Amino acid sequence: MTNVTYTEDNIRSLDWKEHIRIRPGMYIGKLGDGSSPDDGIYILLKEVIDNSIDEFVMGYGKNIDIKIDDSALEIRDYGRGIPLGKVIDCVSKINTGGKYDSKAFKKSVGLNGVGTKAVNALSEYFRVEAVREGKIKVAEFERGELIKDHKVVKSSEPDGTRIVFRPDTDIFKKFRFRSDYMESQLWNYAYLNAGLKLNFNGKTLVSKNGLLDLLERKTSKEQLRYPIIHMAGEDLEIALSHGNHYGEQYHSFVNGQNTTQGGTHLNALKEAIVKTIQEHFNKNYDRRDILTSIISAVSIRVEEPIFESQTKTKLGSTDMGPEGPTIRTFVVNFVKEKLDNFLHKNQETAKALEKRIRQSERERKEIAGIQKLANQRAKKANVHNKKLRDCRIHFSDNTRKVDEELRKATTVFITEGDSASGSITKARDVQTQAVFSLRGKPLNCYGLTKKVVYENEEFNLLQHALNIEDGLDELRYNRVVISTDADVDGMHIRLLLLTFFLQFFPDLVRNGHLFILETPLFRVRDKQQTFYCYNEEEKQAAVSKLRGKPEITRFKGLGEISPDEFGDFIGENIRLEPVILNEETDLDNVLSYYMGKNTPARQEFIIDNLRIEKDEAVAEEQQKEDEAAEAEASTEMAEA
Repeated sequence: MTNVTYTEDNIRSLDWKEHIRIRPGMYIGKLGDGSSPDDGIYILLKEVIDNSIDEFVMGYGKNIDIKIDDSALEIRDYGRGIPLGKVIDCVSKINTGGKYDSKAFKKSVGLNGVGTKAVNALSEYFRVEAVREGKIKVAEFERGELIKDHKVVKSSEPDGTRIVFRPDTDIFKKFRFRSDYMESQLWNYAYLNAGLKLNFNGKTLVSKNGLLDLLERKTSKEQLRYPIIHMAGEDLEIALSHGNHYGEQYHSFVNGQNTTQGGTHLNALKEAIVKTIQEHFNKNYDRRDILTSIISAVSIRVEEPIFESQTKTKLGSTDMGPEGPTIRTFVVNFVKEKLDNFLHKNQETAKALEKRIRQSERERKEIAGIQKLANQRAKKANVHNKKLRDCRIHFSDNTRKVDEELRKATTVFITEGDSASGSITKARDVQTQAVFSLRGKPLNCYGLTKKVVYENEEFNLLQHALNIEDGLDELRYNRVVISTDADVDGMHIRLLLLTFFLQFFPDLVRNGHLFILETPLFRVRDKQQTFYCYNEEEKQAAVSKLRGKPEITRFKGLGEISPDEFGDFIGENIRLEPVILNEETDLDNVLSYYMGKNTPARQEFIIDNLRIEKDEAVAEEQQKEDEAAEAEASTEMAEA
């Protein structure tokens, strides 16, 4: 064994900047490139804006301006402004901030004094401006290092704080901000802070009715089985209804923070709804039937909340505060009183709610008979047919210590045919990447009931591979990636798979787990260099970089890409396009339009776009003829 020295010289102390930059995951979760809503660049925005929200909650400043310019973000609030003598300390000294004074920030979003320091350390440029009582203090940083300390001067600006930062490309490689993710993030702030105006790149986001507005915006009236029930108290607000969709849909918040992984408050809400409904109707309805197709939002304010990670996505607290009741008791008592009273006073809503529960009960019992056989068939197919080439680490595995970054990297590629799955299987990372191989084109399941998931072998095997039969709690892979050829057949299979997930497992999409794999269409190379191009523009750019006549290969399918090449496309350089459900998306309308009967509206769309494509082709041909004529005329003039 090699002797390794271990002395005082091996002990090293990192300053705050070094520690954050070396271990960014401890502060902002996964880095990512902006293709997922929980990527680090959006956590940076959250850490800054949380401070502005706290000012609003304390009664200071009703407007927040957010601007995005290329890769830089600017956030300006109109609160009290950071005390001028502590501006630099507040953004560059760990454990420094006003939130440690629990009287001033009793139920604040963040209490650890790290947020803006992490943003500062992880930004290639960071600027803070504080305005108080006619004076302004400005400081500029690069990667956490102070580069310019401006003197305090007079200012006519209103009180408040402005922060401008540009994420460091050394840490966030090839990132880009997605405005739809940012807008969704900002809308949540609006719902949780009625009356607050968020001005985002010229658009004003404001809510008057809190979580009632949230559910109304995220669902259409046609989707709901009864009007939204809205219950609000001093530290707890809840909105709920039932729809026609499969699964359960929740939006949970603690002190204004979107707890995407739930926690003690969400568990308490589910328990409270089940108990209250069972007691109200005096019937022992199954928990699954009560919660199936529910859509609900909950916001709770807790003193000094304990979260299970720095990114605050799951609440771990059990008590409302040092001297308060347990969260479970508080939520259960609130719902029992408010919801029970509401149902007694609104008999039509109560009847519609119970009717939906009975429908779920009938559907569950209908598929119970075939469910056991389908499960046995799925286990047998997985063992003997090898449809699933599994990985070693799984997203739902909490029984052993697994690095959080590895858990979040878990991916399953859904491929068409053996050739494509073979190439990906040979090139994949067996630790975190799995491959599921489809056989033939999936069924168009639009308008069908969930019974078809068990009756159709491909759908049943896919459901079991993902482990989503009973919801997302045991989801085996963080990223579910549709990996089909970029031809007509591949696009058709992609559409059929999208329909499957949106029809039966929309929560998978809403929670940001579904992606489309982008693979190169062209390989352009000579003896010295090789370029992989994802579109015509990239191909032309690659051709211009090579000398002489390069070899150009057009990949017709994934099976044509060798395993050695595939390693680049599913490794560090992977390109994933997230499947996003916008706030205003009406799932029923979208699926009906694209996957329903061949409606006149869809026929008209196809005809109009074919006409446009034809016109563009004619115009392009005419342009080529004109350019050729101009070149010939130019040559003749030169010769003359």
